[in-house]
Amino acid sequence: MKHLLKLLDCAPEEITSILDRADQLKYERKHGIPHRILEGKSVGLIFQKSSTRTRVSFETGIFQLGGQALFLSSRDLQIGRGEPVQDTARVLSRYLDGIMIRTYEQKEVEDLARYGSVPVINGLTDFCHPCQVLADLMTIRERYGVLDGLKLCYIGDGNNMANSLIVGGLKMKMKVSAACPKEYRPDKTVLEFAGGYETFSLTDDPMKAAENADIVITDTWASMGQEAEKEERMKAFAGYQVNEELMAAARQDAMVLHCLPAYRGQEITEKVFEAHAEEIFEEAENRLHAQKAVLAELLGSERR
Repeated sequence: MKHLLKLLDCAPEEITSILDRADQLKYERKHGIPHRILEGKSVGLIFQKSSTRTRVSFETGIFQLGGQALFLSSRDLQIGRGEPVQDTARVLSRYLDGIMIRTYEQKEVEDLARYGSVPVINGLTDFCHPCQVLADLMTIRERYGVLDGLKLCYIGDGNNMANSLIVGGLKMKMKVSAACPKEYRPDKTVLEFAGGYETFSLTDDPMKAAENADIVITDTWASMGQEAEKEERMKAFAGYQVNEELMAAARQDAMVLHCLPAYRGQEITEKVFEAHAEEIFEEAENRLHAQKAVLAELLGSERR
């Protein structure tokens, strides 16, 4: 594994390796066992989209691993003034040991990896959110002990989260159902991939998707950069709220996850959110551990 660009690129064994290492790093952190795997290494963090969890978890994780994190906004880089991505990639590769980028276009991430010579980690694009979904899978496995055979249900916008959850879930032998309005379905590349699995279903009926689900996941109806579409989206997703009625269709002890930020009263009710707050904030914490595992796999001195 040279980069983490999208889960479509990852073999199931590579995902399992990351999750196993994340569990180990979390244990070590909780027990005060140092793991300075990135001693003497520098990682550039490029943010063209702002973030709470991505920035704090990556900066903190790199510090805990003994490395140096450099926060680079679009204002700090010539890439924000029109320098070609390939030039930025080749320059940064001569200074840094790795690059994390949170941006809009998937192509920008792919080009950084193509033209650079150091590992590149996708911190989020409009196409996918692999780091978040690795944390989700980690959280689910902590609860149930396994992933194989569990039913994961996603309700809402067929966005980057939906894309990565479908791919990650299916690769880990989960049953995956998604309920999205017909105008807001997941990316066609993801649906082509998912078409090869009998364990995948896509519907515009949230209640049907939630039937016997072990895990119910949702996301905001209007992601960053879609603010102008908010009113239209509120109407389109009006029937896609994770509420008590929908949760009654899932298994009695089903988990609820949300990548945050959550807009209570829109995609999820206050009551359901608070009833599952412990799971949701454990999921948020696991961003730290899962991303440390990715960094260790890609940059650690004992790279596999």
